[in-house]
Amino acid sequence: MFPKIANPHSWTLFLDRDGVINKKLPDDYVKSWDEFEFLPYATASLARLHKFFGRIIVVSNQQGVGKGLMSQADLEAVHEKMCRVIRADGGSIKKIYCCTDLASSGSSNRKPATGMALQAQQDFPEIDFSKSLMVGDAPSDMEFAARLGMVAVYIGSGKIIRDNTKFKIDYVFNNLKELADFIYENNPE
Repeated sequence: MFPKIANPHSWTLFLDRDGVINKKLPDDYVKSWDEFEFLPYATASLARLHKFFGRIIVVSNQQGVGKGLMSQADLEAVHEKMCRVIRADGGSIKKIYCCTDLASSGSSNRKPATGMALQAQQDFPEIDFSKSLMVGDAPSDMEFAARLGMVAVYIGSGKIIRDNTKFKIDYVFNNLKELADFIYENNPE
């Protein structure tokens, strides 16, 4: 059962980006705004979730920068435009943390390592990982949640992820709209 949240604004929502907020490009990276496509219901769902969570934070591995396929400035331009659209639709992203290191680097910031979450907690000391959800579409997101004691929420096919991860998945939804609907149904205002 989803935890009852007595003080909703004390909770933090951590989100992966590709495959959760925007369409993931197969075998490629979103390198410019022209390649960025919001998933259906994403911005409206983020507006609903913004009313519920004190902080919405994006934590995203973006090794396209490390591979030289795009620059840090390109990545920041995509995020600036993404946040502008989300704000225009009533949502809010408190901050975006990205690890641009290569998967082979062993970086403590690259999910499933917890560096991005620890940086977020340093920037926002009120973050309590036991009062946090991690929403992602990859086994590394579920491991990230497990390492920090967060509620693990998978976006996508539950069978695929359950067959490919050894980490606990608390909830599976097809998209952010289903998550927002579920949260509001189980935690009426």
